[in-house]
Amino acid sequence: MTVHDQDPYSQGPLDSDPEETGEWQQSLDELVDAKGHGRGREIMLSLLKRSKELHLGVPMVPTTDYINTIAPENEPEFPGDEEIERRYRAWIRWNAAITVHRAQRPGIGVGGHISTYASSAALYEVGFNHFFKGADHPGGGDQIFIQGHASPGTYARSYLEGRLSEDQLDGFRQEKSHAPHGIPSYPHPRLMPEYWQFPTVSMGLGPINAIYQAMSNKYLENRGIKDTSASHVWAFLGDGEMDEVESRGQLQVAANEGLDNLTFIVNCNLQRLDGPVRGNGKIVQELESFFRGAGWNVIKVVWGREWDDLLARDTEGALLNLMNVTPDGDYQTYKAESGAYVREHFFGRDERTLELVKDYSDDDIWNLKRGGHDYRKVYAAFKAATEHKGKPTVILAKTVKGYGLGPQFEGRNATHQMKKMTLDNLKTFRDAMHIPVTDAQLEENPYLPPYYNPGPQDETIQYMLERRKALGGFLPERRSTHVGLSLPDDSAYQLPKKGSGTQEIATTMAFVRLLKDLLRSKDFGHRIVPIIPDEARTFGMDAYFPTAKIYNPNGQHYTSVDRELLLAYKESPQGQIVHVGINEAGALAAFTAAGTSYATHGEPLIPIYLFYSMFGFQRTGDAQWAAGDQMARGFIIGATAGRTTLTGEGLQHADGHSHLLAATNPATVSYDPAYGYEIAHIMRSGLERMYGGSHEDPNVMYYLTVYNEPLVQPAEPTDVDVEGIVRGIHRVSVGEGEGPRAQLFASGVGLPWALEAQELLKNDWGVIADVWSVTSWTELRRDGLAADEHNFLHPEEEPRTAYLTQKLQGVEGPVVAVSDFMHAVQDQIRPWVPQRFATLGADGFGFSDTRAAARRFFKIDGPSIVVRTLQSLAEDGVVDRSLAAQAIQKYSLHDVNAGTSGNAGGES
Repeated sequence: MTVHDQDPYSQGPLDSDPEETGEWQQSLDELVDAKGHGRGREIMLSLLKRSKELHLGVPMVPTTDYINTIAPENEPEFPGDEEIERRYRAWIRWNAAITVHRAQRPGIGVGGHISTYASSAALYEVGFNHFFKGADHPGGGDQIFIQGHASPGTYARSYLEGRLSEDQLDGFRQEKSHAPHGIPSYPHPRLMPEYWQFPTVSMGLGPINAIYQAMSNKYLENRGIKDTSASHVWAFLGDGEMDEVESRGQLQVAANEGLDNLTFIVNCNLQRLDGPVRGNGKIVQELESFFRGAGWNVIKVVWGREWDDLLARDTEGALLNLMNVTPDGDYQTYKAESGAYVREHFFGRDERTLELVKDYSDDDIWNLKRGGHDYRKVYAAFKAATEHKGKPTVILAKTVKGYGLGPQFEGRNATHQMKKMTLDNLKTFRDAMHIPVTDAQLEENPYLPPYYNPGPQDETIQYMLERRKALGGFLPERRSTHVGLSLPDDSAYQLPKKGSGTQEIATTMAFVRLLKDLLRSKDFGHRIVPIIPDEARTFGMDAYFPTAKIYNPNGQHYTSVDRELLLAYKESPQGQIVHVGINEAGALAAFTAAGTSYATHGEPLIPIYLFYSMFGFQRTGDAQWAAGDQMARGFIIGATAGRTTLTGEGLQHADGHSHLLAATNPATVSYDPAYGYEIAHIMRSGLERMYGGSHEDPNVMYYLTVYNEPLVQPAEPTDVDVEGIVRGIHRVSVGEGEGPRAQLFASGVGLPWALEAQELLKNDWGVIADVWSVTSWTELRRDGLAADEHNFLHPEEEPRTAYLTQKLQGVEGPVVAVSDFMHAVQDQIRPWVPQRFATLGADGFGFSDTRAAARRFFKIDGPSIVVRTLQSLAEDGVVDRSLAAQAIQKYSLHDVNAGTSGNAGGES
């Protein structure tokens, strides 16, 4: 179907009483004539609502005509000086394009994007001049998600404001070679930590993160932490970007939560990166239907003011019909051609529409602008969005990609990839923007055309600065100062340090018990934001429901089926738990918003996101990377971890690689603890690093893997090596006796197998082994790499020794390393182990079976460790080579049914 039908549910033209119907239609005509289109729309909406109450079976219309939602007579007065604002908007357009163009000069050629900002300049400028509140505004600041490819426009505005220098613009995409004045290609807070707030260029993450940012704002307010009622979230998106699953997948959440503090501005330039978004369709109509169906308020800004008179004279609806039926592919072509072409191929399709423009020159027709380029139309939409209550708003603004850049750019399929302009392009663009730059200046060096800035004393710049002052300061801006935190004292960490006595509990449960005490911690616990994607009962966190409660801004308006139970499901506007449903992408977006609240609002929240198996780093790795870019702080808990612990769950749930994925994220500090007391020290260390105020790099996320296999949790030893736990390795058992020696490294649920192997080695083979708990393979590797890099770059200084190497000084015997993860996790530390080093790991796909059988299959259980240790000792010439073969036979190593390492069953 080429376009959306206006009413796909229509029963046809059958009318039982045409005369009476005509009277109703005449009444509507007279109402519109007397009171305008806006009043007519109000009446029709009220009738549709009433028809629902009367059960007439009349559906709400999913799409409206392909015209502006706000009629001309209902547009508010524009409050600014449109001529002045148009003037410096042209300067910004010029400087944005020149920033990218100069970055293509000989010897540089770093790329960039010109056309996205060219299409959206009016959209941004209406916001910056009249709506976007800075951090110093009495009502607090807004949060602006700027479309990644439009970043040159934001830099160009900051240049006119005096925030960025010409040298910085010349350092576009040259962050190291042009240091310290290089600036990044896209919005990257980590690369410009006092400027950008939100990373958006990984398409689709901007929309979902904006939704959960708006939700986080409401969360802060509802829980009494900060008044954010005047704070608004604005997200600039592309129509092509709306094809991303994350762009549309959470729209209903925004509506269900009543996020009237959220506005999407979709720049509908009808183009993706390579061609039309919907060449045969109409993306504006499609998005209108989609957003309306999800419960959003929809405002379309399709046509500029030049069309108002034509539509007013279109008494027979011929022009309206052409607008409705013309597909996007044709609209794109029109803007790549000429006024004469539009006259023939658009207006010429109907004699009545051709008559409407008979007195228009070709230039007049060419000057019929799209709504997204009209300040008045855009202002009316923004104002209506801020005044609409009860639901979020989307503004669908139709624009031209490459607008103003000249016929070689405008509406072309390749415009997104066009990085530079010819001399003729520069002159045409200069003339269109009325930039006071001479031909001689352009001809002197076409690779380096001049920027334009009249200076801070110019009346136009003064006006621009006054607008930002009135709105609370410059944007974008990121601040990282926040109110102080009172971190938990020793008492909050005591429970896991005591061990579990004779009771077997999994490390997931040990963590949940610790978290319960942290939630109770005075002057701190209310800052914790538990985030759970519909697995709370799996993790044993249903115990939180009655006290912490589940956050729901609408409260609980139903009678809970389990209301009489001790652990009843309870929802509340003041609830602390963010329970996002089966929705890992939303959970990570919620984590990002909460984890950056210290910077966005100056009010720290500590998100603790628990996910099931490998549905975190594997499923939402891109969002994890964006969270690192945004400098989120918090804890990510990979619960029910491991390739062999989820005995019945099968391949899609058997996580044997998340630590490798986490290791690729420089902002992630990863741990695989075996015991509850290790978890306690890691959590405390993480809180002190992120919020203690003394660490040089607090902007990190802690990733802990915990398991669902029940084990007896030992009490913390009196001589516990806290530094070793935090840095990545500590010895938990020293082998006693005489004989060949070996070192067994294990992490997480693998530590009991190493202890089992220690016993077997001594009793069956006379080998004495020490057992080490490797709490972080990745942190040991990073420390080793740092030492190597220092020695590489400073050969005349005293060489540094990796922490792991230090720990192994004077230790005898080969090292065998094992975990419930693949070999490559353990292999990370190989270069810094002085002894012979061997690994065992669970490579390959997971499967459903008993834990013991799975561990025997992967050769990571206790007997497998024994065999690998004997082999290593033989390779060192310490024991006879035949011992390994004897051990294989003794333990029936090739028989999966002979495995015994691991418990059966067990909850988290």
